[in-house]
Amino acid sequence: MTSLLRLCVFVILALLAFAANSVLCRLALNDGLIGPAQFTTWRLLSGAFTLVLLSVFQCLKKQRNDVKTVWLEGSWLSALALFVYALGFSYAYVTLETGIGALILFGAVQLTLILFGVWAGQKLVWLEWLGLALAFAGFVYLVLPTLSSPSLLGFVLMTLAGVAWGLYTWRGKISAKPLFATTSNFVRTIPMLLVALIVISFNGEQAPSAQLEGIILAVTSGAIMSGLGYAIWYAVLPYLSASIAAVLQLLVPIIATIGGVVFANESITMHLVIATLSVLGGVLLVIIARKRTSKNA
Repeated sequence: MTSLLRLCVFVILALLAFAANSVLCRLALNDGLIGPAQFTTWRLLSGAFTLVLLSVFQCLKKQRNDVKTVWLEGSWLSALALFVYALGFSYAYVTLETGIGALILFGAVQLTLILFGVWAGQKLVWLEWLGLALAFAGFVYLVLPTLSSPSLLGFVLMTLAGVAWGLYTWRGKISAKPLFATTSNFVRTIPMLLVALIVISFNGEQAPSAQLEGIILAVTSGAIMSGLGYAIWYAVLPYLSASIAAVLQLLVPIIATIGGVVFANESITMHLVIATLSVLGGVLLVIIARKRTSKNA
């Protein structure tokens, strides 16, 4: 297999894994197979387990003890962002359909990264401002005029998850060893999970009894789609330009929407199509304008 073909295969696998997270979560929660807090717990624990195995394998492959390095590559702030993303993601999918949730999530991620760039001193040209306005208009159109389709609470929770993932991605750019950093951050979410479960139990939240099928879906989401998916994505990132990587991620909501239709019997409405074109089109304008600006600099 040639290097280019291998790169394409890995990129496709990573994008499918990202989209599959939405499908698996929606299937588990919509059918009442597991509660959102339980889904998050199994997802993060299984993801941490898989990433630890991958990190240990890499350490053994290099024939050196990097256990301390693995832990130091992560941070508590990044772990908190990862935890907020995972928990908000699960609770949002109680009420959101697969495609809508993925659109809100990845739209919020990209807009967060753009705004972080502005905060860091990057100036936007008129085409980038136009793209931001178009993407924001798409979000407004998605929840108006009824503020009920999609669920406003689900929209807010998924937006929060997208902002948290955007922060996690932004901080991940400074890591020289992304696999080790991701492993450390997943492990650091475990005490946060324990605190969250205690708080939820004290609040008297009645979660459905986790069925075996729901646990399997959550573990698949964590161990394979998150653990292996993130590892594959961070492995191919060095070979992709920032603009190409951003554009590729815009495909995830589309893949997730198709997955929702095939596996969850959801429908594609004109409302969703227009909102998707507006949000993703707006973000794409920003990416194109940024690439053009960097070439002219």
